[in-house]
Amino acid sequence: MPGKECKRCGACCFVDMIAYATEEDFKRWHTEGRDDILHIIENESSVWAGDHLVSSRNGHSIQRCPFLIMNDDGLYSCTIYDTRPAVCRNFEPGVSRMCPQYEDQ
Repeated sequence: MPGKECKRCGACCFVDMIAYATEEDFKRWHTEGRDDILHIIENESSVWAGDHLVSSRNGHSIQRCPFLIMNDDGLYSCTIYDTRPAVCRNFEPGVSRMCPQYEDQ
């Protein structure tokens, strides 16, 4: 069964998937010289607060991935799409309840 096409609604990115970046992701960003990504992650590192993520810097609730933007067409995009973390690359539309395309079996 072929996968569903992403509708670019941003729902998965409102979960701050960047919090689940792996050591391999960090190594790749270092190798690529992506200090911009590493700086944002260092300044917006998150802590699990039982049912949501909060900023370890100021305690505010983290509502979305810091690399998510809304385009002029009303659709969302990832500003680091070409080097996004593995958790994002491996996410398939419709396989999780966080995606509006999810259907109960």
